[in-house]
Amino acid sequence: MKTLLELYPLYLRHPVITIDSRTCPPGSIFFALKGASQDGNRFAAQALENGCAYAVVDDPKVKTDDRMILTADALQTLQQLARLHRETLGIPVIGITGTNGKTTTKELLAAVLSVRYNVSYTQGNLNNHIGVPLTLLRLTDRNEMAVVEMGANHPGEIRELAQMARPDYGLVTNVGCAHLEGFGSLEGVIRTKGELYDFLRETGGKIFIHKDHPHLQAIAGGLEAITYGAGDDAQVTGRVTDCRPFLRLEWSCKTVRYAAETQLVGDYNLWNVLAAIAAGCYFDVPPAGINAALAAYKPANHRSQWEKTSRNELIIDTYNANPDSMKAALRNFAALPDRPKAVILGDMRELGAQSLAFHEEVVELLQSFAFDRVLLCGEHFTAAGSARYPCFPEVKALSDCLSGNRLEGYHILLKGSHGVHLEKVIDRL
Repeated sequence: MKTLLELYPLYLRHPVITIDSRTCPPGSIFFALKGASQDGNRFAAQALENGCAYAVVDDPKVKTDDRMILTADALQTLQQLARLHRETLGIPVIGITGTNGKTTTKELLAAVLSVRYNVSYTQGNLNNHIGVPLTLLRLTDRNEMAVVEMGANHPGEIRELAQMARPDYGLVTNVGCAHLEGFGSLEGVIRTKGELYDFLRETGGKIFIHKDHPHLQAIAGGLEAITYGAGDDAQVTGRVTDCRPFLRLEWSCKTVRYAAETQLVGDYNLWNVLAAIAAGCYFDVPPAGINAALAAYKPANHRSQWEKTSRNELIIDTYNANPDSMKAALRNFAALPDRPKAVILGDMRELGAQSLAFHEEVVELLQSFAFDRVLLCGEHFTAAGSARYPCFPEVKALSDCLSGNRLEGYHILLKGSHGVHLEKVIDRL
């Protein structure tokens, strides 16, 4: 077996990592990870045939080639290699987590900081125990800064990711009721997200913090903070000036005021934008550069997107949903003056024993708004709202309904957890 110090020089000569034997750039290194239904060791030989220079395996039975590197645990080796590489480069790392908005904030932060620095950042949603080391192993000596997203669905996970990424700065966007099957309660969410603060407290790091968020303020003691918020007591302040359909804002830093435009939908994105502005100001990105980066950033992957079809105008936010983000999206949509309005909601997943109650809360909120059409999709919304609204237990039934009963001339909000796949009905709208 090779030691980590023996493996690292090989990685430096072959710095492209893959965990998919079907995607093997020439000269890359394949890590044979075990999944719920597949064992990567079975595909190590195929990875070498497909172009990999080496394959890291943890099953002695598959080692039939000198280019196979046997370790005790391939995943652990990947994580240890990533930490060693991060520590070797020594560039500033900003760690981001939170219940809502962490991916959008990560991308805004990267866009703003890239005005002045060579920034590497988490691609897509690679924010777990596999995604974080892959992100770290994409770093090169050309990078001047890294932005690393950290996701979690159970206690202790953020602590493990922080130990690996070793962030110098941290940003928790917010905390709310999500992944309650793993966290158990809102208090469990707060404790887990706060593990990023705990790490920074132990290592002397700094945080960017929403000054108006009481849960974050309650756990931020002892940390040097760069603050953003609505009040003048924050170092970076801002307010929404328009949201039809895109968010526009006025922001200030050191008493100087600026106006910014974005391509984001929803006033709730103000805090994500201000977080990026705060980081930009701290790292001396010029205000004009900050505004240019905000205006150029276009959301993707069905997060806070606006789309005009031949028949309707859509607000698409179907990548994730929990009670807080669902209610925020509905309130923002209700405040828009456009008519007529239709709302298509999908279930909020992973809410545990409280799931029905949370869906009933959303149904009650819907009742307070005069939306012209409401369609609900998923077993939880069907249980909570079938007495009041048309409900569809799964997305195919909803799609069939929209095929036969076309919506035309509407402003439509689509919001739900990714597992419901509401994006499959977009072509029906």
